Order: sequence, then C-alpha cells, then structure tokens
Amino acid sequence: MEDFESIYRDYFGDVFRYLRSLTLDESRAEDLTQETFLRAMRSLSSFRGECEVRVWLCRIAKNLWLNDRKKRSREGGELPEELPDDADFIGAFTDRQTAMELHRILHRTEEPYKEVFSLRVFGEMSFRDIGELFGKSEHWACVTYHRARERIRRELDRPKGGM
Repeated sequence: MEDFESIYRDYFGDVFRYLRSLTLDESRAEDLTQETFLRAMRSLSSFRGECEVRVWLCRIAKNLWLNDRKKRSREGGELPEELPDDADFIGAFTDRQTAMELHRILHRTEEPYKEVFSLRVFGEMSFRDIGELFGKSEHWACVTYHRARERIRRELDRPKGGM
C-alpha cells in the first residue's frame, strides 16, 4: 500500500473531477474532495485492497456527496441548477443556450445513464473505473455511456416547439 501522501498526490485530481461532475460547483467539489481525503486517511488501515484506490476514494466521495445533498435539501439550501461557466463540457458547445439545453436534458435523464455520462464527461474517468465503481464490467460502462450519449443527442436534435 502506498503512503498517504502518494495517494493524495496521485488521486486528488481524479477525486476532484469526479466530485465536480456530481456537484457542478467547483467550490463545493473542493470542500468535498478535502473531506474525502480526510475520511480516507482516517480509514486507510481498514482498506483491504479489494478494489483500486481510485475506486475506493470515489466511493467515499460519492457517499459524502449524497450526504451533503440530503443535508442541503433538509436545510432548504439551493442545489445547483446549471453548469458552472468554466466546466469543460460547455466548451464543446457553440453557445450558452445549447449548453443549458444539454444540461436540462441531462438533468431529466434517468440513472445510471446520467451518472455514467457525468463520470465520463465531467469526471474524465475511464470505462474501466466507471464499471468498477458500479460493480459492473468495463463493457457495461462503455455501453451505458454510449446509450446515454445517444439519448441526449436525440433530445438535442428533437425540434423545439409546443408541448
């Protein structure tokens, strides 16, 4: 097992990108990333090595994020409704309106498609890591991502008009 300083150095970016993809808030992602590593440091001795360190850290991060959402929801806190301006994802679109429409579609997308798409696009995670995070195969993650992408693409291509 690596020393904790090496773990922090090697995986900080991955955990931060993952949390940024979940929170859509860079500041919140930074806070949760720090909390993730604090929890990991406290429980490092109980890590059994049954999965990669990156996956273990992302599981801790996801649990913290879920707890944070529950807490903020109970407190009546606002949950982000749009992507931050500096998200890598928006750079792929020609204008803010298109980016916002994409976000609305993603917001309505059911699980696991929404999370797998977010992990791949925002979290920049490999299919192997995504599959492992879900307890599934790399192939499952790849297929799920491509299905999510196609659903989103169909929604984006759908003519807008009366409902």
